[in-house]
Amino acid sequence: MKALVNEMVEEKEMLTYEFENLALDYDSLQTNSDTLNTMLEMEREKISQLIEEIQTIKATNASKIREYKKELTSLRKVLKNYVVQIDSLNQSNKALQEENLKYRKKVSNMQTTYSKLEEVKQTLEKKVKVASKLETYNIEADGLNSKNRTTTKTSRVSKIRICFSIQKNITAEVGEKTIYLRVLRPDGALLYHSKEDLFLHENKKINYSSKRIIEYGGEEVDVCLYYQVDAGELTKGEYVADIFADGYNIGTMTFNLK
Repeated sequence: MKALVNEMVEEKEMLTYEFENLALDYDSLQTNSDTLNTMLEMEREKISQLIEEIQTIKATNASKIREYKKELTSLRKVLKNYVVQIDSLNQSNKALQEENLKYRKKVSNMQTTYSKLEEVKQTLEKKVKVASKLETYNIEADGLNSKNRTTTKTSRVSKIRICFSIQKNITAEVGEKTIYLRVLRPDGALLYHSKEDLFLHENKKINYSSKRIIEYGGEEVDVCLYYQVDAGELTKGEYVADIFADGYNIGTMTFNLK
């Protein structure tokens, strides 16, 4: 997480650097047109304001960073248009034409830098997606009889209980989350009640044994799921319990029934 936050901070600093470079490019534009000079001054003030705004946001505010990147792209396009206009107005001035050639080169360099920033952004988004995956620990499985007492005898088990803790994760999306449970018998058959009990995993709809909706606020939370056993459904041997959330497998354990 520290490494991810450091990369986000670095991305914010790089974005600030690009805006400052853009401001320098605007400062270097010169023309005899009063209209253009007025418009350029407005753009300079806008860039200065954006730089101040960027300094006040958190590096982990990915949505704001994306907005400023879009604004940077727009300002670069505006810069290119100004360079073209000035070049057209000063075609007879060779020195100015050479200077404008340098500006075009800078624009090209900025486009290259932007492409690199886009690659960094995509890499960060992938890392954030992985970092936001929920993780479980302390997974425990019990067979319960009709009186809710633990038992390992298949003939007496009326419910299977799977309990676990979901770890604290400040990057995970908060709110309602549906937790799914899949329990496999020793012969590999899935325990479930209806073919309509489906959820999406790896772009495929698969059946689940049980599910529960929880409210997740980013802090550690304890969860238990239950599967109501049908008569004669269980066999002796090793069972596999898989836990899913947000399309990911977030925990697996095995347990035995006699």
